[in-house]
Amino acid sequence: MPHVARLGIASIRQLRCQYGCVPEDMDRSLAHIEVADLLRLVALAADAEAELFERNPRGSGRYAGRLVGRALCQGAALHYVNGKNGVKEFDVWSFYAQYDDWPFPARWRGTRDFGPSKFGRYLGDPPQYAGRRVDLLGRSLPAAPGADPALAIHNYLAARRTNSARALTAKAAVLIDPMGRVGEIVWPTDRYAH
Repeated sequence: MPHVARLGIASIRQLRCQYGCVPEDMDRSLAHIEVADLLRLVALAADAEAELFERNPRGSGRYAGRLVGRALCQGAALHYVNGKNGVKEFDVWSFYAQYDDWPFPARWRGTRDFGPSKFGRYLGDPPQYAGRRVDLLGRSLPAAPGADPALAIHNYLAARRTNSARALTAKAAVLIDPMGRVGEIVWPTDRYAH
């Protein structure tokens, strides 16, 4: 290791943060998002949704077993795509095949702690977070159970019918569930265009 007295400030910060720390002047982690990280997000989302379904079996609980797919969205998804955006928090969206008489509760928002990792923690989060915050959201889509998840999510985003869909199209969406499609980029892409 070089002697610290010969290094400039930028080099010292780089050494201090070489293992996933976030420099003091930056709120986003530039650590690479790997498949193992995406699978951790799947587990956190599934756990939170199982709790939601158990608490409300006749409402949101009706959506148990109707998952079309889950996607990492917004800034962290853009970082997965371009490696430059950085990760402030993880936004995981779960998309369900909609019942005609009862949409998935659009106002539901869960949170989880990613835990200690190479991503560090966002200093603006409450102290109970040991790692990056994971925001969990859900929507029901006009899709049948078993529908192609990438196509269903892409169509929802492309239609831009809701404020949520419009906001999500500003950055990116990456499939994290089903397992066989982990890391597939759903947005931005013209792959699913009609």
